[in-house]
Amino acid sequence: MKKQEYAIVDIETTGGNATHSSITEIAIIIHDGEKIIDQWESLVNPQKEIPPTIVALTGITNELIGNAPVFDMISDTVLGLLTDRIFVAHNVNFDYSFVRHELEQSGLKWTAKKLCTVRAARKIKPGITSYSLGRLCDSLNIPLDNRHRAGGDAAATAILFSRLLEWDTEGEIPKMIKKTAPDQRLPPNLPPEDFEQLPEKPGVYYFYNEQKKVIYIGKAVDLKKRVASHFSGHKITPQRQNFLRDIHAISFEVCATELMALLLEGSEIKKLWPVYNKALKRFEPKFGLFEYEARNGYRYLAIAKMAKNQNCIESFSSLYEGILMLQEVSSRFEIDQRFCIYGHTNQGESSSEIKADSLPDLMQHNDKIQIALDYYRANQPSYIIMDKGRTSDEKSCVWIEKGHFYGMGYVPADASITAFLEIKEYLTRYSSNHYFMQVITTFAKKAPNKLKLIEIDS
Repeated sequence: MKKQEYAIVDIETTGGNATHSSITEIAIIIHDGEKIIDQWESLVNPQKEIPPTIVALTGITNELIGNAPVFDMISDTVLGLLTDRIFVAHNVNFDYSFVRHELEQSGLKWTAKKLCTVRAARKIKPGITSYSLGRLCDSLNIPLDNRHRAGGDAAATAILFSRLLEWDTEGEIPKMIKKTAPDQRLPPNLPPEDFEQLPEKPGVYYFYNEQKKVIYIGKAVDLKKRVASHFSGHKITPQRQNFLRDIHAISFEVCATELMALLLEGSEIKKLWPVYNKALKRFEPKFGLFEYEARNGYRYLAIAKMAKNQNCIESFSSLYEGILMLQEVSSRFEIDQRFCIYGHTNQGESSSEIKADSLPDLMQHNDKIQIALDYYRANQPSYIIMDKGRTSDEKSCVWIEKGHFYGMGYVPADASITAFLEIKEYLTRYSSNHYFMQVITTFAKKAPNKLKLIEIDS
């Protein structure tokens, strides 16, 4: 039976992602599990300018690669060296994505089992301060010459690989090489135990960077399955590669229901605004209902654009939605339309422009405005949504008070459904917003049997 061989690879590139960048140098060292049996390296003409920052890092200049072969000219050699061998690299998915992409561009199909020396070192030599190649070589007394050149980094990685094979008394490397090994799918800097601890339950998960700062928050019906989906597939966009490299830790919070997970996710994103969370921003309300008093004492109602973190009486996702609401309220209480602003201040007359002899009685007008606002607030529904808990000993509760999300939490399973004040004491208070009420209203329409109306004292 042929002995398993390994292709230890390092590349230098024009940038950080395979879609828009190209290889400028490649080195491949063949290892038979005991010793190096072959090695090869070559500069590569990327057929594009090398950015100055990359030149400064690697020393590979546009002049240096001017007469180098393009990748297509060496693709058969690369494929021959990689075929039937385990692909080994430090942060393996980076090198693997470039090599596979370049081979595909040359019309060559290739896949291989992979081994990441970052992950292998974490398992076999835990507790080292940093697992970057330079820091790791310093910690383990591995010579690293010609740093940030393919040949020098590949040679150091080969020595590291040989040592890891010697130190691997628990057989971690063979387990990692198995095609189905979950480690192969995880980001290079993520400890496997962080992924393994994830339950198959609804909840919210947090990704952290190296500085322990939250960089992404998500919700899931099945935490383990959802988190795993971030790491599957073969997208090689720069955003995805940067995202995966930034993940150094995961934490989570189990929720009883998908509704609670959605609300917790939105609340946490609003509080922390992680750098990789973009989608929720489009749900931010664009317009609000405002009330203000002019210099001569007359009160106005206005639908206007909302500034960030601006308070309003009610928020709306569209101008049309706000206009309909203000028209309904002003008509019901016979409010003079000259004191209603529908989106643009020039749509209504300012009190200074309204002739004094045509103004309504100040007290009566302002009372109408106040009665209209009191009516609107008082007639917003108050209810609770009771559902299953995280365990059989509890129930979950989402509390809506006068049309706004008040809070949520868990109450004992034997708590009286009519003891509203007692239930409220168990809840965690959250800020309401338009998005939360959209989520809650959608759920309420689908599951009316889980709602119970409550009376709230004014």
